[in-house]
Amino acid sequence: MLEIKKNIYWCGIRDWGLDVFHGHELSTHRGSSYNSYLIKDKKTVLVDTVWDPYKEKFVEDLEKEVGLSNIDAIVINHSEPDHGGSLGLIMEKIPNTPIYCTKNGAEIIKKYFGKDWNFQIVKTGDTLDLGEYKLKFVEMQMIHWPDSMLAYVEGAKLALSNDAFGQHYAAISMFNDEVDECELYEEAIKYYTNILWPFKPLIKKKIEQILALNLDIDMIAPSHGVIWRTNPLQIIKKYQEWSETDYNEGYVTIIYDTMYHSTKAMAEAFGKGLEEEGVNYRIFNIATKDKSDLNVEIFKAAAVLMGSCTVNNTVLRPTAALLEELKGLKAKGKLAMGFGSYGWSGEAHKLISDRLAEAGMTICAEPLGFKYMPGEEELQKCVEVGRDIARQLKARK
Repeated sequence: MLEIKKNIYWCGIRDWGLDVFHGHELSTHRGSSYNSYLIKDKKTVLVDTVWDPYKEKFVEDLEKEVGLSNIDAIVINHSEPDHGGSLGLIMEKIPNTPIYCTKNGAEIIKKYFGKDWNFQIVKTGDTLDLGEYKLKFVEMQMIHWPDSMLAYVEGAKLALSNDAFGQHYAAISMFNDEVDECELYEEAIKYYTNILWPFKPLIKKKIEQILALNLDIDMIAPSHGVIWRTNPLQIIKKYQEWSETDYNEGYVTIIYDTMYHSTKAMAEAFGKGLEEEGVNYRIFNIATKDKSDLNVEIFKAAAVLMGSCTVNNTVLRPTAALLEELKGLKAKGKLAMGFGSYGWSGEAHKLISDRLAEAGMTICAEPLGFKYMPGEEELQKCVEVGRDIARQLKARK
């Protein structure tokens, strides 16, 4: 165990080898951690558990370090298996221990384990006196499940925030001031984009509510990744920034899928036009770029140009999957257009434009498609479209 505050310990698991998460939906290039915390006060309280593949080691370590029978209460901030998965094994050994969670949390735990344990339902503002410390509970619905909650430790100035402010990141240290800041923020924005992006409006309101509580916070300990020990409010400010409707970093993301490089040639011509107008851009092949990383590039973009050649009257499979994901992510507030090459039927560029609009993006140019290999005049048309989109972006500032 690692003491993070007086008599408060990190007792989780670092998963160095994890490379995919949520099934195979999310890439985790730098592994992850499942952060559980133990408070030793007049009452000993366990806050969250770890993913159930690690439950035996987790419970073994708890027995060795504190003794399961000495745990007076368990707080489950969020019942998803990567946080609550070890609860079943713990409760086999100490079945009468009270579990503090939200009403939604109790319902979800019952569905996962089929047990009606000693649930103590809490809501925002409720407290649990531990002795020197006191826990104050703050509901965090849909950040990112209906049961999500934050537990604030009064007397320690510590926020146990569960998924909020976390990262899938197994680092050399458990503290933000002892890791590579660039790596840390790469993983923090990737986590936000792929998991929390659909809930931007809720996150913005919830952060405002938390700040209105005037909690004195000098450490934020999430349930994945490193603990924000130095200047912890920096990540709250970042969440506020990322949750703005029009958040972008000013550049254009051009993504394409291609068979014989015709659509690629169009993508590069758009880039030339953007560059001529002084707007930065990045180009990615959908089929070869990691999808979780590509979502981040879209999240950070001011405009998204997406292209695919037409096959069987539709788009290539990687493009279809990404378009569906963007709809789920609610990728609103960006300029967008569809483009592509085709042989005879030519539906792809129009389909892409329609799907980008369904995701909430603002279509800024008519979908553009060229037959077989685009010629010089057609590529120049792409350059002009790129220049026009650049001018639209400048006008938005």
